Amino acid sequence: QVLLVESGGGLVQAGGSLRLTCAASGLTFSSTAMGWFRQAPGKEREFVAALSRYGINTYYADSVKGRFTISRDSAKNTVYLQMNSLKPEDTAVYYCATGFTGSNLRNGNVNYWGQGTQVTVSS
Repeated sequence: QVLLVESGGGLVQAGGSLRLTCAASGLTFSSTAMGWFRQAPGKEREFVAALSRYGINTYYADSVKGRFTISRDSAKNTVYLQMNSLKPEDTAVYYCATGFTGSNLRNGNVNYWGQGTQVTVSS
């Protein structure tokens, strides 16, 4: 079965950086699209970033473009989200996802989610 485990969240001051890690198992990692989504208290889950199959394309929400970078290490079956210049509005639970059901990697229609990792950015 596909298993996704996130780590790396924590408390950071505005302007700081964090790197989230998603360890994946039970899938053919290199041929599988991976994504990051987040959900803040009282808000709906939103798209953050995605990496298409074989790492051909990357996609970012406008709100994080230029600050966040999604990448992968196929040898370790891991995907990362490097978050720089963090803002208080980035505070949310961040979820790793895979098993996209369509070609649109932004809509959150996936078969598998990680358990989430909390990111809190203080002002």
